[in-house]
Amino acid sequence: MLHGLMRAGFWASALVAVLIGTPLSQTHAEDYPTKPITLIVPYPPGGGVDLIGRLVAQKLTAALGQQVIVENRGGAGGMIGTRDIAKATPDGYTLGVGTSGISLSPNAGYDVNRDFAPIGLIASTPILIVAHPSFPAKSLADLIALAKQQPGKLAAGTPPAPTINYFAAQLFNLAAGVDITVVTYKGTAPLTNDLLGNHVPLGFDTIPAAVSNVQAGQLRAIAVTAPARSAALPDVPTAAEAGLPGLDAVIYYGLAAPAGVPRPIIDRLNKELRTMLTDEDFKKHLISVGDDPAPSTPEQYADNIKREEAKWTGLVAKLGLKLE
Repeated sequence: MLHGLMRAGFWASALVAVLIGTPLSQTHAEDYPTKPITLIVPYPPGGGVDLIGRLVAQKLTAALGQQVIVENRGGAGGMIGTRDIAKATPDGYTLGVGTSGISLSPNAGYDVNRDFAPIGLIASTPILIVAHPSFPAKSLADLIALAKQQPGKLAAGTPPAPTINYFAAQLFNLAAGVDITVVTYKGTAPLTNDLLGNHVPLGFDTIPAAVSNVQAGQLRAIAVTAPARSAALPDVPTAAEAGLPGLDAVIYYGLAAPAGVPRPIIDRLNKELRTMLTDEDFKKHLISVGDDPAPSTPEQYADNIKREEAKWTGLVAKLGLKLE
């Protein structure tokens, strides 16, 4: 009897929705959110992705009227946390920060084009080639010359594959014709700490993770791997300006949800995301830490994912890299 009443109630609600021309999913989306939202950051605390996630969570909390709680679920180059995003209930209450190249491993456990609903791009940042102040190379030309004198003996730290940092280091070896040994870390925070302690002399870091230490003189920035200089470090040349064209490696950060989240919720979140990214104070803050705001539609973010996956898949195949 109770089951019959519940079923009757559902169809009555559906009939009302049809009569007024409003889909049920939209009706639910109009009430969204009614409880706290979890934002998964698939990397350890203290790194560039964590910084982005916390900034977005703070702004979304204010915009949505519900707490957006950051959960760091690092490991396996971001794949563990990203897998959790893909498997979450598609109701809009579990979101995640996505980064370029995150699905290139054959053991990722998800398909980035099938298992996620892109909400929008957040920002982009180039990789920063950075060294301890005691490192003898002060320019990219110096670094290449030193690497050619000591093939296989220089070490550079990066987060693990499939991060863009890791691919940037491999692309550097290819473009410069050198053989620098790539040493992987769990994330940019432990990498930066080891650079500061001179446990690894060279790194392919993110600007947000390293910028304050570069500005304080505790690390030396050698070049950025982007078509244009970073506003946060305007005196640091691009790789092309420093004599190595073709070293183009940029991380794109985006906000994503599990596939199946109702489109009205995606649109609501995209609207709030684009609003925050066009706020002048928020933009200035992002730029000051080395991120370039990149507001987009969900479709533009989906296109960006496809382009980046194709680009780095090509590098993996060309170099014969074995990704776990």
